[in-house]
Amino acid sequence: MAGRFDERFLDEIKSRLRPSDIIGKTVKLRRQGREYVGLSPFTKEKTPSFYVNDDKGQFFDFSSGKTGDLISFLQETEKLSFVEAVERLAAEAGVALPAVDPRAAEQEKVRQGLAEWLETAAQWFEAELRRPAGREARAYLEKRGLPEKDWARFRLGFSPAGRTALKDYLIAKGARPAELVETGLLIAPEDGGAPYDRFRDRIIFPIGDARGRVVSFGGRAMDPQARAKYLNGPETSVFHKGHQLYGLAEARKLIAAAPPQTGMADEHPPLVVVEGYMDVIACQRGGVPAVAAMGTALGEDQMDVLWRHHPEPTICLDSDRAGRQAADRLLDRALPLLKPGRSFKFVLIDSGKDPDEVLREQGPAALKAQLAQTTPFAEALFTRERDAEPLDTPERRTSLKARLRKLAATIADTDLAQAYKEDLLSRYEQLWPTRQPVFTVGAAAREMSRRRWEKGRWDKDRSGISQAAPTPEARDASRRLRQSPRPLAAALALAAVRDPGVIDDKIELVGAHGFGDEKLDGLAQELVRLRYESDGLEFANPERGGELLARGFNPQTLALLEQDARRAGVSAPFLQAQGERARELWRQAFDLLMQLESLERAVEAAARDLDRDHDSSTLYSLKAERDQLSKLLASDWSHPDADAPVLPH
Repeated sequence: MAGRFDERFLDEIKSRLRPSDIIGKTVKLRRQGREYVGLSPFTKEKTPSFYVNDDKGQFFDFSSGKTGDLISFLQETEKLSFVEAVERLAAEAGVALPAVDPRAAEQEKVRQGLAEWLETAAQWFEAELRRPAGREARAYLEKRGLPEKDWARFRLGFSPAGRTALKDYLIAKGARPAELVETGLLIAPEDGGAPYDRFRDRIIFPIGDARGRVVSFGGRAMDPQARAKYLNGPETSVFHKGHQLYGLAEARKLIAAAPPQTGMADEHPPLVVVEGYMDVIACQRGGVPAVAAMGTALGEDQMDVLWRHHPEPTICLDSDRAGRQAADRLLDRALPLLKPGRSFKFVLIDSGKDPDEVLREQGPAALKAQLAQTTPFAEALFTRERDAEPLDTPERRTSLKARLRKLAATIADTDLAQAYKEDLLSRYEQLWPTRQPVFTVGAAAREMSRRRWEKGRWDKDRSGISQAAPTPEARDASRRLRQSPRPLAAALALAAVRDPGVIDDKIELVGAHGFGDEKLDGLAQELVRLRYESDGLEFANPERGGELLARGFNPQTLALLEQDARRAGVSAPFLQAQGERARELWRQAFDLLMQLESLERAVEAAARDLDRDHDSSTLYSLKAERDQLSKLLASDWSHPDADAPVLPH
């Protein structure tokens, strides 16, 4: 039943409790600086060596070598199960336990069985590394500077070249082939043939969850001619690539054990995101907490995991083209999600080396020193945009300024968005510190235009617009337009009510922006809340999820939502599509609407700043891009045979 407690629920409990208060009920503690100290509850000692740190949420017992959080403390001292410890702490914190769902319980039972086979496989791989078949793999690891004493720490293993070596071993232990296919350990041929081992003649890197439980594997080919140098396990019911980070459990231990960085600019020990398994291992061997996204770009869920453990993780990617592209994708994905105390830093290792090479050639001190030479997120973003094209013409300089405004406007937090706009435009102005404006607009003319705009005083002779009194029908239509959400936003919300799982890949943005219309913010927040509370189980079945949500909303509200959604017309093809095609079209439309919303904010900001900047060209450029995107949204961009729409840059 541990599956009913997701990381968010556990973090909520821990955020409400101080470890010193709970542990202090059984261990006599006294304050010592930023920590509490007492006699070990695990050994008989006369000199205190047991420490509790409320900031880190951890205890450290140097006499026994044990460390952990409140849950593990209760498990160790009172011999409680994980579930019993969580239930005890939830009661202390006043947090209601998630309801027991029979379907969820059954799914958890299946997942638990798969997890046991994954653990058995991990032990077998570890043993094979030390047997005669693993001789070349052992030589390779030693050549890479990874001695035998560290193999057990990272649970490294080896898969022999035999087609069914692992399969035969696990079946002899009682496993069924179908179970092993579900774990990703075996591959089932499409022609219906007998399943065979996925990993063959490879060094094995177990992939664990946040608590170190094996959920999948990665394998490095020993054959230099192998089609795939690195091979990861597939998506399964226990392994989701977009949620997992390789090395997270060990990184958490290093963060917890790190001494306070008192007096330093950053009081948190670093958390570094690198590219490969060996880079993670190198950093952790050097005492640096590190994780990797296993060959994929960091997704929103992985960013959320990182931010739970560090306010500003450091991104360390290769300096080649692939590494730069990965950094660019991260900048774009993370920008809307930034908040005060939630960002990223970037670092580039000297001479294009990776952390593994630096550790082997220069040692841990050099590695730590180079990883400390970081670049803030705002600077990395500005540098990318500045270097995107030459700035040798007024048009290109104006394009850069417009892009900077647009990027700042994508940040959901309004105060941070304003701070980013000021920072980016200040960097822009520093490129030409002596440049004067080419022209200015008269203050009197600007003031007259502003007043006319605010009061709606249009010159009848020049506008040609009749000033006749509106009809009752016109007044009703005007009222309806003011009260109804924009059609595409209503269509996106309706599709999410029908199929709640559609928001999974965009849940952070839906939580921050809703569906692009404040009238739908309440509905969006309810969808997000239900999504997190269900832990994704209800949402795996669109019909079941739709029933769940439909019961919670007024039928009249849903009817009005459908009425508003119909006005979206061709710009909401996801309402007519089915299955994954409908979800893909929904994601495309959502991204387009979010871009339109950020452009509208950028236009408003540029209009407000016109007096200060004397630069109407930026405003015109942003308006043109906004109008172009509005036309794209109103057009039939999503024919089943058409390519995905090209988003404006």
